[in-house]
Amino acid sequence: MPSRTKAETPRFAPVILAGGSGTRFWPRSRRARAKQVLALDGEQTMIQQTLTRLLPLANPADVWVVTNSLLDKTIAEQLPNVLSEHILSEPAARNTAPACALTAFLLFNSAPDTVLGVFPSDHVVENGKRFAQVLQAGIEIAADGENIVVLGVPPTRPETGYGYIEQGDVVAEADSASGGVPIKIARVKRFREKPDRHTAERFLAAGNFAWNGGIFLWSARTLVYAIREHSPEMAPILQEIAAAYGTPNFARVFAEQYPKCENISIDYAVLERRSAKGEHKSGIYCLPADFGWNDLGSWASLHEHLGEAEADNVLDGATTGIVAIESSGNYVYAPGKMVALLGVDDLVVVETPDALLITTRDRSQDVSKVVRALHDSDRHELI
Repeated sequence: MPSRTKAETPRFAPVILAGGSGTRFWPRSRRARAKQVLALDGEQTMIQQTLTRLLPLANPADVWVVTNSLLDKTIAEQLPNVLSEHILSEPAARNTAPACALTAFLLFNSAPDTVLGVFPSDHVVENGKRFAQVLQAGIEIAADGENIVVLGVPPTRPETGYGYIEQGDVVAEADSASGGVPIKIARVKRFREKPDRHTAERFLAAGNFAWNGGIFLWSARTLVYAIREHSPEMAPILQEIAAAYGTPNFARVFAEQYPKCENISIDYAVLERRSAKGEHKSGIYCLPADFGWNDLGSWASLHEHLGEAEADNVLDGATTGIVAIESSGNYVYAPGKMVALLGVDDLVVVETPDALLITTRDRSQDVSKVVRALHDSDRHELI
């Protein structure tokens, strides 16, 4: 089991991934108003919530955001305490491997021991205190040598929409603050792709599988070395970009070089390849993300998050009232409107000034098909 001998607290730099096109929450989300800059479950936007829960462990000056040119100005306005030079706009979307590794290369020469944490910008955490406890334990492990830490969400259903982490031996338990539930630290056997229903049921029954929530911890040095080993064609590109950071040439070099990076996820580029070494050699550890995690991936998951029961009618936003007669399980967002439901179940109704979405909760994962249809019919003003 990894253990640190240094007394000092590791420097921690969160990297918030905030790209994305916002298709699954259409019509509220658009290319320039994606899910992460919307307030879907409170007064704060999703990215503001992400930063807020990280601040107990991180200095705002150490926070980085990787986004795109459609969202960077909005994010800078919503996160005024994050340094403007730490908000990086990708010249081209290249999946999560280049986005995760870019900051590691930027910090490698000056602060290679910094522990980087990768965090999606659009997830929900219900128990912020437990989140901080698990994260602190993970930071300590990631600061020790070449270890990599992943946070695995305890599965509650045979979900086919997530990747899975197959856990091996539990090697230790980290104490949590104030006598809370100990944090089990398990080796990672391997990462599993999104399964079919039968396989997902088998994973759930096995008891040693967790959902991959996309939260990772590693030192800048560890990730740079891992990219050099497992994705060697990407390393010199990112190294050249890092060398130009802080100079007048950075924007040009970034725009010219970054699109040359392979379009690949960090899971494929590093984690799966490193886990192939075997659970006792890979140095990858899994900690439980047992803090009420939800990725809010669709209108249906937002209904689940906001409603107390499956049959609840959820009235969201500034809708002025609802009359529900023989109707249940519906999600409604219609600001300024009184909504009447009569004899309908499990619908999603979302109104914006220029669009109206009506679908069922079990089809809400397919809302991106509407966006594709609008694109194909040149209705770009609605995207």
